Amino acid sequence: MLRTPDPETHPQFYEGVPLKRLLAWLVDVTLIALICVLLLPFTAFTGLFFFPLMMLVVGFAYRVITLSNGSATWGMRLMGMELRDQADAPLDFTTAFLHTSGYAVSMAMAPLQLISVVLMATSARCQGLTDMLLGTAALNRRLRD
Repeated sequence: MLRTPDPETHPQFYEGVPLKRLLAWLVDVTLIALICVLLLPFTAFTGLFFFPLMMLVVGFAYRVITLSNGSATWGMRLMGMELRDQADAPLDFTTAFLHTSGYAVSMAMAPLQLISVVLMATSARCQGLTDMLLGTAALNRRLRD
């Protein structure tokens, strides 16, 4: 049973979410690349030989840390959105780890990523494949009191 806002009675939580997710992803990939470039001197520049692997590891850590500490990556925060679990609560470490793992698997397999993108663009709650499996949803951030 999902307790996130109903898209029919509260559509404002889902307005523009697919585009915001794309823009947030672009911001996050850019930040991850910058972090990796900053880390290169600490690898005596041998990181150049395994830069794609470095991007994967740093990206995984970045996503788990930011999702478990605020329920949004920095890109999502910039776009004014957050991920919520099926009880409409912020993501905890375990859910953030599982969400990031699902993202990593879907990025490794193009058909899964394509399915995920189509689901984000067409489902009522704008959920990707990992979101549907975990019961999470990306929402426009609520106004804080």
